[in-house]
Amino acid sequence: MTVLTQSRKPRFAAETMTPYTFITPAILVILGGLLYPVFMAFYLSFYDWEIGRDLAKAPFMGVDNFVRMVQDPQVWEVLWVTLRFGFWTITIEMTLGVALALLLEKPIRGASFFRTIFILPLMVSPVVVGLIWRYLFDARIGWINYYLGAFFGIEPQVWLGDADLAFFAIVFTDIWQWTPFIFIIVIAGLQALPSEVVEASTIDGANWYQQVFLVKLPMIKSILVIALLMRLIDVFRGLEVMLIMTGGGPGRATELLSLHIYNRAFDTQQLGYASAISVLLILIVFAISTAILTMANPMKSKSDV
Repeated sequence: MTVLTQSRKPRFAAETMTPYTFITPAILVILGGLLYPVFMAFYLSFYDWEIGRDLAKAPFMGVDNFVRMVQDPQVWEVLWVTLRFGFWTITIEMTLGVALALLLEKPIRGASFFRTIFILPLMVSPVVVGLIWRYLFDARIGWINYYLGAFFGIEPQVWLGDADLAFFAIVFTDIWQWTPFIFIIVIAGLQALPSEVVEASTIDGANWYQQVFLVKLPMIKSILVIALLMRLIDVFRGLEVMLIMTGGGPGRATELLSLHIYNRAFDTQQLGYASAISVLLILIVFAISTAILTMANPMKSKSDV
C-alpha cells in the first residue's frame, strides 16, 4: 500500500499541475499587457514628460501632477460629465437590452430577423458610428432635423452646437450602438436557463411577471453583473465617438474623462499630467467595479470576512 500510495503522488501532482501549465502562458501575456501599462502610467505621473524628449532627462515632479489634478476644476467638470453620461447610458441600455431579450427569447415568428437587425450596430466601428451620427445630427443637412420638421413641424435644432442637445446626442448614439451588446448577452443567458425550472414555476401558478423577476432574472444575475461591468468599463474608456461627433464640445459639455486625458497628452503634450489623470481613472473604475461586485455577492463577502 505504501508503494502504491507513493507512486500515485507524482501522478496526482502532475494531473493537478497540468491545467495550470497550459494556462500559464496566457496568464503571463495578460499580466504583461495589463500591469506594464498601469505601472508606466504611475511612473510617468511623477514626471514632466512630452513626446520626443528623453524620459531619462524629464524633470521629476513628485506629487505635483496629482496636486494640480486635485485643484484643476476642468478635471472635476469632465468627471461629472462622465458620471452623468455613464448613468444615463448604462441605465437605459440595461433596461432596453433586458426588455428586448425577454421579448425575443421565445421562438416567435420573425424573432431571428429582429435579432439580426438589433446586433447590426455592433458590427460598425466606433469611428464610423461617430461619422454617421455626426452627419445625422448636422444642423444643415442632417436627416434628423429634416424628418422632425417634415413630420412634426419642429424647427431645425443645432444638435451638436448646444450643450444640452449635444449631451443628448452622444447619449442617444451610445445607446444605439451598445444596447445590442446587452441584448446578446442577456438573451444567451435566458436561452441557457433550464426549461424544467420555468415549467415548474408555471405549474406552481407563477404569472409572467413572477417568472421574469423571481425566476429568470435572479438566475442570470451573474450575467447581468458581467454585462454591467463591461459597459461601465467601456463608458470610462469611451473616446472615438465623442472625438468624432463633438470633439468634447461645445465647451466641455461632452468631454469625457478619457477624451480629456487624450487632449492633455497629445494636444498639449502634457503626458505626465495626463498619466496622473489616468491613475485617477483607474482608481475610479476599480472602486466602482469593486462596489458592484460586493453588492452583487453580499453573502460571499460576509463569509470571507
